[in-house]
Amino acid sequence: WRWNIHNDICPICRNNIIDPSIQCEANNSDISTCVGVTGECGHAFHYDCISIWLKTRRVCPLDNLPWVFKRNNLDCYPVKN
Repeated sequence: WRWNIHNDICPICRNNIIDPSIQCEANNSDISTCVGVTGECGHAFHYDCISIWLKTRRVCPLDNLPWVFKRNNLDCYPVKN
C-alpha cells in the first residue's frame, strides 16, 4: 500500500490530511465532514478547506491547474458554488 498523493499536509490549514482541519476543530464539526480529498493533479486538501477556496477560484491552489476531484465522495459532500 502506498499513499499516492503529493502532500500529506493540507496546504490551506496546515493540518495533516488524516486529522481534522482547523475549521473543523474550531467549530467542533462532525468528524465525518472533515475528510481529505485529492484532485487529479495529485494535491490533497481537507474537503472544507478546498470547498471554501473553490467558491472564488476553480483551480488547484498549488499549481493553478483546473480543479477536478479525483478521490472523494461527492454524493455525501457536494461542492457548493
